[in-house]
Amino acid sequence: MTLQAQLYWSFRSPYSYLSTKRYRQIAETWDVEVEVKPVYPIAIRNPDFFSDVNPLWIPYLLKDISRIAEHEGLGLAFPRPDPVVMNNETRVISPDQPHIFWLTRLGVEAASRGKGLAFLDEVSSLIWGSGVDGWNEGDHLAEATARAGLDLAEMKEAIAGREEKLDEIIARNQKDLEAAGHWGVPTFVIDGEPFFGQDRVEMALWRMKKLGLTKR
Repeated sequence: MTLQAQLYWSFRSPYSYLSTKRYRQIAETWDVEVEVKPVYPIAIRNPDFFSDVNPLWIPYLLKDISRIAEHEGLGLAFPRPDPVVMNNETRVISPDQPHIFWLTRLGVEAASRGKGLAFLDEVSSLIWGSGVDGWNEGDHLAEATARAGLDLAEMKEAIAGREEKLDEIIARNQKDLEAAGHWGVPTFVIDGEPFFGQDRVEMALWRMKKLGLTKR
């Protein structure tokens, strides 16, 4: 029997990027249907987060994501531009956010078309893994979307005029994440049990095997 799982995920989270390829491989290899549920990053949900966080947290995060990328054989470069516009010195989140809202809506649209994991993998690899300067310019995003089996222009057209509806879905995803027992991303939920962090991918697979997971 096909297992059902949910993946809560953000385009601004390097840990989300670092987990996605493994979750995609699991979904392609094992008989599990992963429902992708994009959420807005913590900087949008809680604009005071970075100004209140322990000052040691960001330096540690940078070290941690670098070694994880090296361990996993993945590229890693800080996005240019950042999906969330933030003053890196004051850590103040700008009220003008030209990227994160439509990116997250695109993720919801991709999920509705059954290509959620592929889209998240290809686009996060562009944003976080490619080192390209200006991932939002030229054909970069369209090409990443095409690698996921989708057409960016068609998706943008489908989203136009439906922004409020898509934002309702994103808000519901955020409530569902909390109801599942966590607030951060990536969080993978199987049989009501949350697995938070890129370092819980293998444990989530272990749990699914205990629940009867079989190869496709």
